[in-house]
Amino acid sequence: MAVETTPEIPLWNDPTQDTGTRVSALIAAMTLEEKIAQLYGVWVGASDEGGEVAPHQHDMEEAVDLDALLPAGLGQLTRPFGTAPVDPALGALSLLRTQTRIAAANRFGIPALAHEECLAGFATWGATAYPVPLSWGATFDPALIRRMAAAIGRDMRSVGVHQGLAPVLDVVRDVRWGRVEETIGEDPYLVGSIGTAYVQGLQSAGVVATLKHFAGYSASRAGRNLAPVGMGPRERADVLLPPFEMAVREGAADSVMQAYTDTDGMPSAADEDLLTGLLRDTWGFEGTVVADYFGIAFLRTLHGVAGDWADAAGTALRAGVDVELPTVKTFGAPLAEAVADGRVPEALIDRALRRVLLQKARLGLLDADWNPVPAALRGADLDKPDALRGTVDLDSAENRELARTVAEEAVVLLRNDGTLPLGRPHRIALVGPNATEATAVLGCYSFPQHVGVHHPGTPPGIDLPTLEDALRGEFPDAEFTVVRGTGVDDGDVLGIAEAVDTARRADVVVAALGDRAGLFGRGTSGEGCDAESLALPGAQQRLLDALLDTGTPVVTVLLAGRPYALGRAVDEAAAIVQSFFPGVEGTTAIAGVLSGRTNPSGRLPVSVPRGTGGQPAGYLGARLAQASDVSNIDPTAAFAFGHGLSYTSFEWGELTVDRPEADTDGAFRLALTVRNTGEREGTEVVQLYLHDPVASVVQPVQRLVGYARVPLAPGEARRLRVTVPADLASFTGRDGRRVVEPGALELRLAASSGDARLTAEVTLTGPARQVDHTRRFHALFEQEPAHPAV
Repeated sequence: MAVETTPEIPLWNDPTQDTGTRVSALIAAMTLEEKIAQLYGVWVGASDEGGEVAPHQHDMEEAVDLDALLPAGLGQLTRPFGTAPVDPALGALSLLRTQTRIAAANRFGIPALAHEECLAGFATWGATAYPVPLSWGATFDPALIRRMAAAIGRDMRSVGVHQGLAPVLDVVRDVRWGRVEETIGEDPYLVGSIGTAYVQGLQSAGVVATLKHFAGYSASRAGRNLAPVGMGPRERADVLLPPFEMAVREGAADSVMQAYTDTDGMPSAADEDLLTGLLRDTWGFEGTVVADYFGIAFLRTLHGVAGDWADAAGTALRAGVDVELPTVKTFGAPLAEAVADGRVPEALIDRALRRVLLQKARLGLLDADWNPVPAALRGADLDKPDALRGTVDLDSAENRELARTVAEEAVVLLRNDGTLPLGRPHRIALVGPNATEATAVLGCYSFPQHVGVHHPGTPPGIDLPTLEDALRGEFPDAEFTVVRGTGVDDGDVLGIAEAVDTARRADVVVAALGDRAGLFGRGTSGEGCDAESLALPGAQQRLLDALLDTGTPVVTVLLAGRPYALGRAVDEAAAIVQSFFPGVEGTTAIAGVLSGRTNPSGRLPVSVPRGTGGQPAGYLGARLAQASDVSNIDPTAAFAFGHGLSYTSFEWGELTVDRPEADTDGAFRLALTVRNTGEREGTEVVQLYLHDPVASVVQPVQRLVGYARVPLAPGEARRLRVTVPADLASFTGRDGRRVVEPGALELRLAASSGDARLTAEVTLTGPARQVDHTRRFHALFEQEPAHPAV
């Protein structure tokens, strides 16, 4: 049947037509050069004067000639806002002028898709820096993270950005790895549920979410960045893949980024079973797979599985990588030559191109009425760039309020002997390298730490109150003495004596310790900043021990990207407050917890180790991973996954089980009551763990299968009803397929992985049942209205 279309509008530009038909017509009209041009990006930087973007000269690649490239078209623009400091309004003007040029230069008027980093907020100058993903995990609050992601997406889309390179769904396997701060935690269910919420929020604003890093990056040997991964297929299937499954199925994520690493000798960028067989054929993913930066070239330079650039391009394309980022290398002339000489079939080009064009069509980039002017500049006089400066606010009061809420919910109170909340102390000794460092709240993918450090004369563009600022505001009547003591990692001990003298004269010591985010060795946390041990960096433990020796109560405050072993402080500190790079409002949130203005409700997304070695040692281990009489190393955590204290108390009880047996395709139904028995409002986090005592393959001692935040006023009680599908007991069996086996289980309702409060002993009956990615992922928590306790 003939397809009707308006004569003046080419079929591919007509939004009233079927999207697949439009894309097929466009592909049929394109030359090979035009097809390939849609499969790569160019790394650029926006002009702070509002002119067109300029190619970014990176030390890993040759310069790119835009004039030569653009007549064939261009697939993506890499980080136009995130390459150098640029006023947001002028960056948006620069991007729209470039998009106009790109569309005008190619025969089909196709603009580029612009992508940016958004791991802890839109990574551009002047944009709100939200808490890092490890803090998202500490909230145990998917709804809040969905709201945050939607706000990030709205800011990005308002200036012309289409795709965000987040969330990171890597499950932590070794906290020595530098990128732990970028992850959501050490448990697959927590990572999947929080990460999927982020995907939903970002894409609700019209920005494509990119799942990374697919798959295995966080499981590198010894926690070294980009080191080989040696895990087996069962661990991969049951620990690393479920968050991606959930985000593809429930989040409808529209992009995936391949991981740099190889697993058992197979690089992700060359793994057809992973990128096509599993991701597309099994899970039904229909979006684009983009290369991690330089990842296709690494098939030749780092992995040694490609003999030349054309071989690398063909290998990645065949595996299922659709787009080369950050800039054109292997997908340019080498790929064209490989098609011409028959090494790469043009059908593979068409397959990737179809995915790219379908995505552009969904974003409206192929429509006849596509407008390069983003929402932030509509109605502005675009001919007067100077008048635009300062007119786009990416750090609004609403953003900061949301950032503060996330930071407050993410603060974890690890220990408290009653010293907190502080009340009104007269003399406070504020000691430590992070007491006066404004950037101590920022992760390595925040703009100031990622890019701003290369522009020392440029202000950060956002207000960053130090911990000193926040505490002085929180305790206006207190007398403060501020002493550095030592640096984050310089090993300097000359200031410790002064810190000790100051502590002895104070009513309380606040020790501000932790990390400095950076990249590739420029920090103590971040990409390429891996740790040899989990001792506090530099001389910080020596400082902390000296403060403990004074006898003055020491409140240890950690601004960090990973958990550290804290030595004597675990048992001797008056209090320990853990915060994972909490963003622009982080110090305000911490100050509120110290004063008691905020009742802490954060829970640990990663275990805090007791010893500095013995890694990896997360909670998600089998019986042989636990302490035993046959090893002198005890991996038991100082503070368990899911742990977090409150300023009120909760009582759990009245557990009921509708029936203790269910079929392997059925569900259990439990109920419990949680009461606030303290004197102030608070939020308890009810966690549900599954223990499978006998299975056909070795299982973790327990694993998280659900959770709920339960807010309660003093004296209130709330009944929770929990439906637990049998699917949550599934695992990868001996034959490599996911199975639900009959047998006894324990469902542990717990305040942490180390603190089970109530246990339901239940049994699955009937035959073993195979399940797949369409299985049920969640336990359903239903909270009845709160009522006063009787």
